[in-house]
Amino acid sequence: MTNFEVQKQEWWVERWLDLLNSYRFKKRLERGRSYAREGNVLSIEFANSKAKATVQGSDDQPYRVSLSLDSFSNEDWNFVITKMSEKAIFSAQLLAGELPETIEAVFTASGLSLFPFTLNEVRSRCNCPDKANPCKHIAAVYYQLGDRFSEDPFIIFQLRGRTKNQIIERLRQIRSQKAKTTPITVQPAKTTHLTIVSTDDSAVEPKGFWQYNDPLESSLVAIVPPMEQKTVLNILGEIPLSPADAEAVEQYLTQVYQTTGQQALISALNRTPEAK
Repeated sequence: MTNFEVQKQEWWVERWLDLLNSYRFKKRLERGRSYAREGNVLSIEFANSKAKATVQGSDDQPYRVSLSLDSFSNEDWNFVITKMSEKAIFSAQLLAGELPETIEAVFTASGLSLFPFTLNEVRSRCNCPDKANPCKHIAAVYYQLGDRFSEDPFIIFQLRGRTKNQIIERLRQIRSQKAKTTPITVQPAKTTHLTIVSTDDSAVEPKGFWQYNDPLESSLVAIVPPMEQKTVLNILGEIPLSPADAEAVEQYLTQVYQTTGQQALISALNRTPEAK
């Protein structure tokens, strides 16, 4: 079962599927949907800001399909990424492979739209003899892209001219620059009478080196899920019950730990400096 057949979707996948559903010539898309369901889309690769796919049709040789969107300019991308860097939640969720739903407002502020408004904004070509656009091969790739967006939301960025690595690297550069230019002021510690107001290491007294009572600058903090999706069950090992009971308990606790971890991450990301 492909992702476009599942009711609950990530919001960015729903935005893409809404775009397809808004197309008025729906019969042109129906055969493409069937092609996608039946696995006729053999491959999809992304080169620069273009998607290239091969789709098996009625001919022996698969047809070649290409899709692209209008790329944003370097100036537009610099503005957008700079705005992203102002909120730590953007960096954290992007690093975690998710798109914050409010990220579209960052593009709107620059007069841009991350997703196309209509399907006519998607440039598409197919080497099949069908002169209609979209043909069923192009339509199949449209639906298959829904799966790809679910697996990697950065694809929509790439179609607009920036890869995941380029965006993450630029975010790190901006945050690093802010860290270097932000002066550090350490207030008097409650347990001593020592006051330190300096960014010069040579002027810091050893006893007060680790004392810092101000809240951390949010742009310097990124909260991301652990690289290994493990729970306490992985550490404790086998549950001392019968195989059937142990399996049932493990499945239940695994779901509990995963849900708790996700809620903890969401709670941490949504905390404001005042709440800290």
